[in-house]
Amino acid sequence: MTVARTVELEGHIIDSGMMQRCFGVVMDLDGNFDVEQFDVGEHKDAESYCRMTVTAPDEETLRSILHELHQSGAQLTDPPNARLEPAPADRVVPNGFYSTTNHPTQVHHEDEWIDVERIEMDCAVVVEPDERRAYTKVLNAIEAGDLVVTGEAGVRVDPPERPRGGSGPFGFMQGGVSSERPSASLIREIAEVLVETKAEDGTVLAVAGPALIHSGAGDALARLVREGYVDMLSAGNGFAVHDIERGVYGTSLGMDVETMEHPRKGHKHHIYTISEVVRAGGIEPAVEEGLVEEGVMYECVTNDVPYVLAGSIRDDGPLPDTITDAVEAQDAIREQAHEADMVLMLSTLLHSVAVGNCLPSTTPVVCVDINPATVTQLLDRGSAQAIGMVTDVGTFVPALAEEILD
Repeated sequence: MTVARTVELEGHIIDSGMMQRCFGVVMDLDGNFDVEQFDVGEHKDAESYCRMTVTAPDEETLRSILHELHQSGAQLTDPPNARLEPAPADRVVPNGFYSTTNHPTQVHHEDEWIDVERIEMDCAVVVEPDERRAYTKVLNAIEAGDLVVTGEAGVRVDPPERPRGGSGPFGFMQGGVSSERPSASLIREIAEVLVETKAEDGTVLAVAGPALIHSGAGDALARLVREGYVDMLSAGNGFAVHDIERGVYGTSLGMDVETMEHPRKGHKHHIYTISEVVRAGGIEPAVEEGLVEEGVMYECVTNDVPYVLAGSIRDDGPLPDTITDAVEAQDAIREQAHEADMVLMLSTLLHSVAVGNCLPSTTPVVCVDINPATVTQLLDRGSAQAIGMVTDVGTFVPALAEEILD
């Protein structure tokens, strides 16, 4: 006695590996498949189509198989309407609620597919039937009575694909972690994508760590902000402190960035910097009164570039601008991520992961770090439009600025 359901795959299912992945899922989970129809795209832009019947020895096994196929983009041929259940209380979701991926998603409601707005991973989906609207909500934002999608029936996921012959740094099979690709040519391609993003009125988010300042790349990032190629900044307390410290004292964490020397009492410069900014009332007042006259934070203030400084338990001070409430910081980062059309993750694991958690998989992301494990972890967040460079951020950012501005 077996049970069966029919699923279909559509798109660049061969080149993207979707079809092979789905076949493997069925077999690995003790099921079988029978391909009923297979239409192969005959040129590089043409899509392919596959319909297959999946069989399993029991309902539980079939549910497990269909769950994994769903994550890979396979869809039931006869989707039911999504099941909606009201949240029983604030911050409480119904049992079996649908937990989102970061891929474009739709829900089937009253026999109509509705796009899920503000898609990001690990959220619930709330539907407003009267408005014909569906959107994600983090669990701590759920309100009693919200109609939450439960189960996977009536949910359609569309993983981004890389069609055959894709060009540029985000083309098919050109993404991933790079430690051997020619850096100059890849940086040139990234610069072209960034310029194109801005030409189309897109928004560029830079996620920066203190190592960017230590490595001497602060001036180059400040230039990109000043010339309008960075529209938002996400960082931590440490980045802002060392950036301002360099502008005030010429040091970063006590080291002269130009000479690599440690001046007398240099180890106190970062805490002196915090004290002066606190005395001024924040970064913007410090700029206005002339305490800060250069650097990334200076350019953000003078060019009205919004920034989010998310705090941590490690922070000295912190600066008055640093958001010390973790949930408030998450919400601020989430707003930036939803507005971004391209993201540069520059030598900061923790803040990059925080931003990556909020990004849809379709947002182009560039991850740069000297540690290959860091780059791999960032790309493993699930973006299909991500590339990584294992290189010194102190080399990457100036080279990127030179390609764009010189």
